[in-house]
Amino acid sequence: MNLELYIARRLIGGRQDKSSISAPIIKIAIAAIALGILMMLTALATGVGLKYKIREKVAAFNGHIQIFNYDNNVSRVSVLPVSLDQEFYPDFQLTDGVAHIQAVATKAGIIRTEDTFEGIIAKGVGPDYNWSAFEEFLVSGSLPDYSGDLGIQVLVSRLMANRLGLEVGGRFNSFFLKEEDPSKVPNRRVFEVSGIYDSGFEEFDGTYIFTDIRHIQRMNGWEADQIGNFEIFLDDFDAIQEKTGEIYDQTLSELDTQNIENRYYQIFEWIGLFDFNIALIIGIMILVGGINMITALLVLILERTPMIGILKALGSPNWSIRKIFLYNAAYLIGIGLLWGNALALLLIFLQDKYKLFKFPNPEEYYIEYIPVYMDVPTLLSLNIGVLLLCLLMLLLPSYIITRISPVRAMQFE
Repeated sequence: MNLELYIARRLIGGRQDKSSISAPIIKIAIAAIALGILMMLTALATGVGLKYKIREKVAAFNGHIQIFNYDNNVSRVSVLPVSLDQEFYPDFQLTDGVAHIQAVATKAGIIRTEDTFEGIIAKGVGPDYNWSAFEEFLVSGSLPDYSGDLGIQVLVSRLMANRLGLEVGGRFNSFFLKEEDPSKVPNRRVFEVSGIYDSGFEEFDGTYIFTDIRHIQRMNGWEADQIGNFEIFLDDFDAIQEKTGEIYDQTLSELDTQNIENRYYQIFEWIGLFDFNIALIIGIMILVGGINMITALLVLILERTPMIGILKALGSPNWSIRKIFLYNAAYLIGIGLLWGNALALLLIFLQDKYKLFKFPNPEEYYIEYIPVYMDVPTLLSLNIGVLLLCLLMLLLPSYIITRISPVRAMQFE
């Protein structure tokens, strides 16, 4: 039988005297642990959720990795085509961890209405395009279907629709310069708004419309098997740099690869700061909780000084007595973690389901509401880490037990 654990359980079960000097101190310590884990989990859930949501939006417009002709690497529009006849398309086998590959092309143009005009980039997509992200962004109408005959349906952003006075079902004129000779009469296309999306990313919403890739091919004088570039989606975003290198090594020498972390490095440097902020909050909360537990432990030792004297007189070693109080402290930390986790998970669930809290300036964060994300491994790791770090912080103050004299302890009142 574990004697120290047995005594600690008796002390925990016998703490019924509300007039005890340790009672309010212990309640404060438990509340501090609960509040600390609540702050840590909410900071982690919102920080990680916002980071994931922003990078998902960037990937929705660009994929995770792009494969294109070397001469296109400084242009946002497709200049020189890439052949569809590649060993990695449509089934990508060059490396593992690739979820999807799609062929796209982009072309700069102008939308002209009776009252105004707007510069755009028309992104041509085909039947292989992954619309899953835009199903969430769609605010009215429907997503276009490019699997049949060449049509005139396009997807535009709400920002652009408001600027140009467009609505679902409405038609508009668009003009695109001829790449071979910009001085010639531009290509004119009449498009019809199939749906309106709103990603919250003004940089993209104010630029991109989505159309059938065959329009881009015809205006550029390309063949049916020529496209602007390939977009690749990965199973694991954290492997993006490794997979970019692997894909680059496996593709033809005239093809280049680029990932969104490098292309939009300013955005990803900014969201990378979230990790530092999260770590800072977690560190401060652990420090605050640990200090409160140290106070509670010292009060418990003071209150149980006669018991410590008796145990020493009976021959108990110092480490054995210290373990009794550490077990006691672990129980109190566990109670605080239990309450803190319950409140935090309830708050995260309500925010995820009902979007209770919104950003006062959504244009700065590219999203209206505060997104949250939490997985079980992260939850368990944080709780175990807090428990262990708090107990480590208690090892030093528990050393005071070794300084207590048995004779004086039994006379202590």
